[in-house]
Amino acid sequence: MSKLVLITGGSRGIGAACALLAARKGYAVAVNYATNALAADAVVRQIHQAGGRAMAVQADVAREEQVVAMFQQIEAQLGPLSALVNNAGVVDQTTRVDAIALQRLQRMFEINVFGSFLCAREAVKRMSTRYGGAGGAIVNVSSAAARLGSPGQYVDYAAAKGAIDTFTLGLAKEVAAEGIRVNAVRPGIIETEIHASGGLPHRARDVAAQVPMLRAGSAEEVAESIVWLLSEQASYTTGALLDIAGGR
Repeated sequence: MSKLVLITGGSRGIGAACALLAARKGYAVAVNYATNALAADAVVRQIHQAGGRAMAVQADVAREEQVVAMFQQIEAQLGPLSALVNNAGVVDQTTRVDAIALQRLQRMFEINVFGSFLCAREAVKRMSTRYGGAGGAIVNVSSAAARLGSPGQYVDYAAAKGAIDTFTLGLAKEVAAEGIRVNAVRPGIIETEIHASGGLPHRARDVAAQVPMLRAGSAEEVAESIVWLLSEQASYTTGALLDIAGGR
């Protein structure tokens, strides 16, 4: 039986690129989405057309009951989980800290941090040898913003991704003896739709000159690193924070 990976936020951008690449590598893929069923279905359709196994599954990762139901649904349809990519995340309009509203902070941390914790919790319960599982791998999608702070843009997003870095390090040590590896990637300026949701649709192009490699990265380049971290080729790698940021 092929290995099964759940990719949260798998309908677009880095998540979709991960889903398609993982399927090509032989994984069965659960493509999570929050609202855009059409985009998730399109990813699943591409995987099916290439002969792979996949399903779309709706869940808001910030809602505990939806996360639990999602894992149950995936197990029932595709079998035991062997990998998780915590990719679901949001940014918001650029702002300074002195103008941030509590509601924005709550949304930022509920999706970017709490959602990753909830999904990792459910994955560990299924993959850990402590619970009779066969082991597995988790990759958290952080951001170069965790190192840079994103002043004048979205310090809240950067802080949430900083929390993901710490979460990665702690969980990696916690489950290392239970057959689970936990790593994170920290993408820099990547050409995806997330910039438009933050009110800066041309951000990748506009700041490319600030990157030492003088270009933005692609979702596919990030996906290559994520899928490698899931694979047996990374069997002795855990607790790593891998920068994919063109030297920035």
